[in-house]
Amino acid sequence: MTSGTGRAGRAGEERAGAQQWVPPDADVESLRAAAPGCRGCELWAGATQVVFSTGDERARVMLVGEQPGDREDREGLPFVGPAGKVLDEALEAAGIDRGRVYTTNAIKHFRFVERGKRRIHKTPGVAHIEACLPWLEAELAAVAPGVVVCLGATAGRAVLGREVKVTAERGRHLSRPGPDGDLRVVLTTHPSAVVRLRGRPEFDAAFEALVTDLRAAVV
Repeated sequence: MTSGTGRAGRAGEERAGAQQWVPPDADVESLRAAAPGCRGCELWAGATQVVFSTGDERARVMLVGEQPGDREDREGLPFVGPAGKVLDEALEAAGIDRGRVYTTNAIKHFRFVERGKRRIHKTPGVAHIEACLPWLEAELAAVAPGVVVCLGATAGRAVLGREVKVTAERGRHLSRPGPDGDLRVVLTTHPSAVVRLRGRPEFDAAFEALVTDLRAAVV
């Protein structure tokens, strides 16, 4: 398998963007069916498969993460690894049924570097966010959620179209233009940041902060 960054230095057309692969005015099922063909950036070449979305396609709450991780890349579903377990626990603590939310990522392919037999997560660049944005915009139009919860800075940048500061803006009611007027947006930390604190004294506070932000989203 090639590295998820192995083709990043090639010609600019490899980040031409996903728009030509995104079917217009499509529902989620049609978007999901079209996504495996996307060649909007180079990340498809190293990934096992595209990872699209799960959950209620008419959900009031839409969760947007950064990108698939190693396990998500192998299984083809978002948030099924350790971060997904923390997210499940936080949603339950916040009184939110994960089966009734729509869960996706800003980037649909796993970006990584290889270290021996391990594939190590590498944060997507702005070019990857922009290349994959047509998929996210199409999902927003198809689902038409009441609120979007951005899990981490990459998701926040994709949804809000600007650089975000999670620590300064988390839990607040932000907004962006939506298909039916302004769309409410809540920014919080990515669950993977909480996972990294497991076993340390800071874990409980970080977990509770995530739960508080999720509750704020459904008020």
